[in-house]
Amino acid sequence: MNLTTTPHTFDFLAAAERLEGTVLRTPLEYNARLSERYGAEIYLKREDKQVVRSYKLRGAYNMMSQIPAELMQNGVVCASAGNHAQGVAYSCKKLKIKGTIFMPEITPKQKVSQTELFGNGWIDIVLVGDTFDDCLAEALRFTEANLMTFVPPFDHYHVIEGQGTVGVEILEDLPGAEVVIMPIGGGGLASGTGMYLKNTKPNIKLIGVEPEGAPSMDAAFKAGKPVKLEQINRFVDGAAVKSVGLLTYPICREVLDEVLLIPEGKVCTSILKLYNEDAIVAEPAGALAVASLDYCASKIKGKKVVCVVSGGNNDIERMQEIKEKSLLFEGLKHYFIVRFPQRPGALKLFVTEVLGPHDDITRFEFIKKTERENGPALVGIELRDREDYSSLLERMKAFKFDIIELNQDQTLFEYLV
Repeated sequence: MNLTTTPHTFDFLAAAERLEGTVLRTPLEYNARLSERYGAEIYLKREDKQVVRSYKLRGAYNMMSQIPAELMQNGVVCASAGNHAQGVAYSCKKLKIKGTIFMPEITPKQKVSQTELFGNGWIDIVLVGDTFDDCLAEALRFTEANLMTFVPPFDHYHVIEGQGTVGVEILEDLPGAEVVIMPIGGGGLASGTGMYLKNTKPNIKLIGVEPEGAPSMDAAFKAGKPVKLEQINRFVDGAAVKSVGLLTYPICREVLDEVLLIPEGKVCTSILKLYNEDAIVAEPAGALAVASLDYCASKIKGKKVVCVVSGGNNDIERMQEIKEKSLLFEGLKHYFIVRFPQRPGALKLFVTEVLGPHDDITRFEFIKKTERENGPALVGIELRDREDYSSLLERMKAFKFDIIELNQDQTLFEYLV
């Protein structure tokens, strides 16, 4: 199984055998809710149920299990603040290899402790640098100085091969699959799984999905080579990279039929629906494939579709932020600077006459603390239906409330909200 763009010969079936007993064979579940909504047979490949709650273990273990014995004695190194770190940690424990995992100093304690748990005494964690790039640079220096082996998160042939075992399981469980939708970060999952699927079933349609704020593969496709984005939105942290891999890019270029960019707010809506309606805890990157269904609905109608839920490492402390981003995206949450008319009872008038029967004030604070009752106020309003927004604006104008719509002014929004 080989593509003309790669000099390496991939054997995904051998990788699947190599992973047996270490990596869980995750379920491929039919989802009735999504199937009915989109008029298709939609299945979810539940990598959130993996032993480390993401597919990253596949690539890490496949690479590490093939390290020559003389190098294995020196140990391995990786740089990661998330799923890759946990995959490497678990693999260290399983293979009895000493590992050093570099994480940025800003890494949440929950992720650090979870990585320690999976490593179970076989790893050391080094917290260094304010950014991932600083952390990575230090990890590479440490690797070279100690003659160790660096385990990259995506840009290595054996890592790509390991991630491709997701595709092996998909076709074994659903030979009739017609469309497979996968998230893209650095491209390891999309290139490995995509290569296996296209080589085994050339007519299958493969869709890669990136967050709108980190379109690194889309940028590479347009430039004809990997490019480094100057700035990215890191909210979808499992798929937010500045540049895709030198190895993964040409494979994705050949096997992917399409790359879709999905707004972060839409991802948040999908996270909440998966949790509330399907009892699935998906991290932002894990919800990307499901979030894309609205954007390719006409192309999947009547087809057998697989969405890869790539991970479920979602910190519960992020849920309020996720809900907020979803409400903003859906047009249900709006922020205003409101200058109240210079007359008695203006605040009461706003509450009783301007707000609709189903509108709810979720935030209220005077911007100038010395001008209560007649100074400008920051007001957050949640609607039950996005169609209620136009009538809310009409009532504000009718009662002569001077407003600034912060949702329409990104600079002010970021500064005040």
